[in-house]
Amino acid sequence: MMVLAGGLAMAAPAAVAGIFSATGKVIAIVAGELFLGEAEGHLDGHGTLSIRSQSNPQLSCQGTFTSSAKLGGSGDLHCSDGSAGTFHFQRLTLRRGHGTGSLSRGPMSFAYGLSAEEAKPYLVLPPGKKLANSGAELRLVDP
Repeated sequence: MMVLAGGLAMAAPAAVAGIFSATGKVIAIVAGELFLGEAEGHLDGHGTLSIRSQSNPQLSCQGTFTSSAKLGGSGDLHCSDGSAGTFHFQRLTLRRGHGTGSLSRGPMSFAYGLSAEEAKPYLVLPPGKKLANSGAELRLVDP
């Protein structure tokens, strides 16, 4: 959609917002369960997060966050099972980082913008489990 402002045609804000945002993959362990998804961050520091349980695809969580280069970021998460909580994260770069959180269903650790191998040091896995990448699928398995 185009908007006329002072005689100049300009793209509507929603269209412009896509230019100043980036999306990245998220790997999370929530209450001992593997969740995968995406985060979209905007140039002004706010963003959205969407993750889904790999063992129970009906269980998903959505959230919002704000971040800054100096302070890192924080946000909240609401899940389809009614659980909710907050999280904090640190940037490694503009598009990569890691964090922890506390939800009513249990603790959360996560990494964004990192490969599964790069994310391993930041994820708190359930006892007796390891993260395995079998081709296109990431899952928690027995060692």
